[in-house]
Amino acid sequence: MRRGTFVRWGVPIAAAAVIGGALGAGPVIAAVSGEPALPERTAQQLLADAAAASRGKDGPPAMSGTVQQTASLGLPALPQAGGESPLTLLSGSHEIKVWYGAKDKLRVAMPTQMNETDLIVNGGQTWYWDSAANTATRIKVEAGVKAGEDGRSAPRPHDLAASTLAAMTPQAMAEQVLARAGEYSVISVANTDKVAGRPVYQLVVAPKDAASLVKEVRLSLDGETYVPLQVQVFAKGSAEPAFQLGFTQVTFSPPAEENFTFTPPAGAKVKETTLGAGEHAAEQEKAAEARKAAADRLKVVGDGWTSVAVLKLSEDDLKALQPGGKPAQDAQDSGAPQDAKGAQDGDVAAIADGLLKAATPVSGTWGSGKLITTKLVTVLITDDGRLLAGAVTPEEITKAAGVK
Repeated sequence: MRRGTFVRWGVPIAAAAVIGGALGAGPVIAAVSGEPALPERTAQQLLADAAAASRGKDGPPAMSGTVQQTASLGLPALPQAGGESPLTLLSGSHEIKVWYGAKDKLRVAMPTQMNETDLIVNGGQTWYWDSAANTATRIKVEAGVKAGEDGRSAPRPHDLAASTLAAMTPQAMAEQVLARAGEYSVISVANTDKVAGRPVYQLVVAPKDAASLVKEVRLSLDGETYVPLQVQVFAKGSAEPAFQLGFTQVTFSPPAEENFTFTPPAGAKVKETTLGAGEHAAEQEKAAEARKAAADRLKVVGDGWTSVAVLKLSEDDLKALQPGGKPAQDAQDSGAPQDAKGAQDGDVAAIADGLLKAATPVSGTWGSGKLITTKLVTVLITDDGRLLAGAVTPEEITKAAGVK
């Protein structure tokens, strides 16, 4: 992981991992009550309904809407970044627009004050538009390898959404929660409510372990389609959600075809990239080596809600995490013009500096380091070159730092 890559993606990925980590369903069953009135459903029935809505043969129903993501983690005031960076999602509110027509017809857009990024999938055509870089990338998907032939499946166009802005939807986050049903949580049904003007069921997932900072996660499922419309994560001691991702407006009808049509604007830089089963052997080997290197650097201490991710940092990572450290130019970045990319790197460095200035020096039998605490996530950067992150108390994370 290069220095620039770590600073831009490391902290948000750690936060997302603990927010969406080890959740589970216990035997609790509760009847639905309250207004608006919906037919009674048990927790187990709603879990099955939600899974069927997102993973059915035809996928979720056609829909469009606006999603708002709000983070109130108790972080210090961070500099305002002009470009799109995952670090900017750690505070404030951000909007995402979603159009879904079918499995091979979707669009996800993230507008900011000055720029916009879009992923548009329309049958065999896939585009990624970055207005800040004035770059339109046409993504070709190479087919021809059947699933199981070499242990891999040729990617489908709509699968690209899993690693892009489309992952920032209530459906994607709820799927992470539901996929980790297990022994560490109790799940129940709360009163019905309304989200984006539609009646919803509320599933409540709560940790059993008292060392977790998470009080509960609330999943709001549409009362008619069972599509997740909102996910709220509550920290202990807080009446308001520390993290919320939900629709503010949604319509369950096929979006107009024009929403899936894209033509690069005049003067835009147009690029092409190919993904798929036909990748060269050397590229596959390089990717496998990168995955192994990442796995060697990462381990998890503990289980369930109180698990802590421990990442070994490289020398470049450590330099970037020093006050005033600057991300390195990453050869595998999006290809944005250097002036736009330089501005983005400057924004990220400023935000990282803001977080580091709020860190508290700590020490113990495990060594010494800097501790960053929020309502929902605790991060420890040790002087011996490790980053630990988890939805746990500072005591729990320093205990994990002593595990070799």
